[in-house]
Amino acid sequence: MNSPKNNIFLIGLMGAGKSTVGKVLAKKLGRRFLDADHVIEERCGVKIPVIFEMEGEAGFRKREAQVIREITAEHEIVLATGGGAILFPDNRQALKERGTVIYLHANPNELWHRTKGGDGRPLLRNGDAKKILENLYTIRDPLYREIADHVIETGKPSVNQLVNTLIMQLELSA
Repeated sequence: MNSPKNNIFLIGLMGAGKSTVGKVLAKKLGRRFLDADHVIEERCGVKIPVIFEMEGEAGFRKREAQVIREITAEHEIVLATGGGAILFPDNRQALKERGTVIYLHANPNELWHRTKGGDGRPLLRNGDAKKILENLYTIRDPLYREIADHVIETGKPSVNQLVNTLIMQLELSA
């Protein structure tokens, strides 16, 4: 049986490219791709912003923790987590113990440019999105780095270049 360590988990702030990179990476590796946010939406039958409206961030995080617990137990998958999944210690532990964790890093200014106009990002709806991203980065960057096996800069390279870099990193560390 394959070890859960064969899983690859992509973490990072919203707009870092977790879903985009994850789909391409999974295809190149011949693995199944899962996006934690999409799994939550499928189970609830509504989009993430609706869950935030109805249950608040705490309700959403509870659902997210359940999904992370279940998905990380699977084998040979590529998982894109939600940006805040690392806020709960249990999620960080599951990710660290059950797979190779890749932090797709981008600075807050880059993320702001990538997420502008994105209505599906509830945390950016109330206030100055750039300032919110800076605050999220300050809180979350150390948590991402705490569990990351690899940190990949997402600034300039194309998705294919990023994926090729990731594959090289994974092969070197195998």
